[in-house]
Amino acid sequence: MAQAAADTARTVILTVDDDPGVSRAVARDLRRRYGESYRIVRAESGESALEALRELKLRGDLVAVILADYRMPQMNGIEFLEEALDVYPGARRVLLTAYADTNAAIDAINVVDLDHYLLKPWDPPEEKLYPVLDDLLEAWRTSAYRPVPSTKVVGHRWSARSSDVREFLARNQVPYRWYSVEEPEGQRLLAAAGQDGQRLPLVITPDGTVLVEPEAPELAARVGLATMPTADFYDLVVIGGGPAGLGAAVYGASEGLRTVLVERSATGGQAGQSSRIENYLGFPDGVSGAQLTDRARRQAAKFGAEILTTREVTALEVNGAARIVRFADGSAIAAHSIILATGVQYRQLEAQGCTDLTGCGVFYGSALTEASSCQGHDVYIVGGANSAGQAAMYLSRFAKSVTLLVRGADLSASMSHYLIQQIEEAPNIAVRSHTVVHAAHGTDRLERLTLRHVAGGETEQVEAQWMFVFIGAAPLTDWLGDTVVRDGRGFILAGPDLTADGRPPAGWELDRPPYHLETSVPGVFVAGDARAESAKRVASAVGEGAMAVMLVHRYLEQS
Repeated sequence: MAQAAADTARTVILTVDDDPGVSRAVARDLRRRYGESYRIVRAESGESALEALRELKLRGDLVAVILADYRMPQMNGIEFLEEALDVYPGARRVLLTAYADTNAAIDAINVVDLDHYLLKPWDPPEEKLYPVLDDLLEAWRTSAYRPVPSTKVVGHRWSARSSDVREFLARNQVPYRWYSVEEPEGQRLLAAAGQDGQRLPLVITPDGTVLVEPEAPELAARVGLATMPTADFYDLVVIGGGPAGLGAAVYGASEGLRTVLVERSATGGQAGQSSRIENYLGFPDGVSGAQLTDRARRQAAKFGAEILTTREVTALEVNGAARIVRFADGSAIAAHSIILATGVQYRQLEAQGCTDLTGCGVFYGSALTEASSCQGHDVYIVGGANSAGQAAMYLSRFAKSVTLLVRGADLSASMSHYLIQQIEEAPNIAVRSHTVVHAAHGTDRLERLTLRHVAGGETEQVEAQWMFVFIGAAPLTDWLGDTVVRDGRGFILAGPDLTADGRPPAGWELDRPPYHLETSVPGVFVAGDARAESAKRVASAVGEGAMAVMLVHRYLEQS
C-alpha cells in the first residue's frame, strides 16, 4: 500500500457536482477509501472543474478518474466530460445520474466514451461505488496513461527497424517516448547507454535496461508483455488476436474454458490499426481500432484468458484427442480444441523499389505512429476498400493532400457508402481511378512515385514522401500445410463448404458432418477473415469468434 501511495502521490480523482451537499458527500466517500493514495479534488461547476483540470495539466499532475453529475446548470455532465476529454484523454470517466436520466447516461457512453454511470444515491459505497472505482483505477494504471516511467526509443527517422519497434509498442499499448538520433536528447541517451548510434534502434525500458536492435520477443518480454504459456494443456487455444480471436477468447474464458490466445505480433489484427471504425454496432460516433482492441483485450484478461504475444505458430498436429500447436522455437502446447483466427495480411506491392523503401516512406497498413509526421506533406494511399478509406480520412487531418490510387473505375466496388460520402466531402482528398504504382524512387527514403494508367499504359512521376498500401488480403495459413483443407487462395474451408458434394472431407472419421465453423479436423474451428467466403467485417469476425466457442462446447460435450 505504501508503494502504491508513493506511485500515485500526485495522481488526482476529480469530482464535480453543483449541489454542495452531494459534492461534499462524494468527496468524503472518496477520501475515506482512496485518500491515502490519491488526491481528491472537488468542484461545484463544470467551468471550475475545467479550470482545475487545466491547472493540474500545467503542473504535470495525473488525473486517473473524473466523476461528474449529469444535471448541472450552464454545462451539464456530458458537456463537461466532452471538454475534459481534450485535457486528460486517458482519465476514466463516470457520470452520476438519477434514474430518470438513464437514457442520457447510455447516450454518453458513445458521445464521450463514458466508462461507467452511477445512479444516485450510491449508498452503501462499499457495494455501489468502491467496486466500480477500483476497477476503473486498475484499468487506468494498466493503460498507456499509467503513472510509470515510459519506455524510451532512440532511432533514425527513416529506419525501417525503428518504425517497426514504434509500431509494435504502439499496437501493444505500451507507452513510449520517441527520440530522434539527430536530437540532443537522443544523443544524450545514446551516450548514457554507451552507444555510438551505429546500431539502432536503442530501447531503454522503464527499469533502465538497454536493448540494442531488439527483436520482438525480447522487446515484448522486457516491456511486460506475456510471451510464455503458464500450462502445457488447455481447453481452448485461439490462434490469432484480431477481432475474431479476441471475441473467441472473451467468450471462451467467460464460459469456463481454460483459454490461451496466441498472437505473433500485436492484438487487434488489421482492425486494430484502423483510425476509426464507424459502422460497428453500438458506437454511432465511431471507435478507433486501438480503443476497441484495448477494451477487448482487457475484457479477455478479466475473464482469465492468457494472451501471449510474439509467439509464431509453425504447425498444428493431431495426437488422438489432443490438438498440438507448435511454435517457431520448438516448444508446443496442446488443447482439446483450437480456433484458427489468423486473419489476413495486406499483399505486398510488386512495383520496383517498394521492397527497399518499406518502412522508409512505404508502409503496409495504417502505421498510425507515422501520421503526425505527414504534417503538410502529400500522401498517397493504394487501395479502395474500407481500410484504405479510413486511413485516408484520418491522414487528411495532417497531410496537405491525400490521393487514393484505385485500380478500378471507382470506390463503390469495395468501400462502404458512408466512407465514400466522407471522402467526397473532404477538400484535400482526391481519388485517381484506373491507376497503379509502377515504381517507387528514393535513396534513403521515398522521394517519388511513378504512376501508371491501367488502360492506356501512360506513366507519370509525382513527388511523394509517404505511401500507405492496402491492397488485397492474403490469408496467414501457409503454416497449416495439408493439416486442414484450404481453397486455392489459402482460405480455410469449414462446415457446409467441406461437404458441398454431400460427402464428408477426406479422413473425416466422425458419424456427423462438420459443424458450421469446423474445419476438416474435428475440434479445430475457424473464425474471421481466414475462413473462405467470410464477410471481412469486424462485427462478423467477432460474431464468428463467439459462435466458434459455442461449437467448441458442443464438440467437447460429444467427445
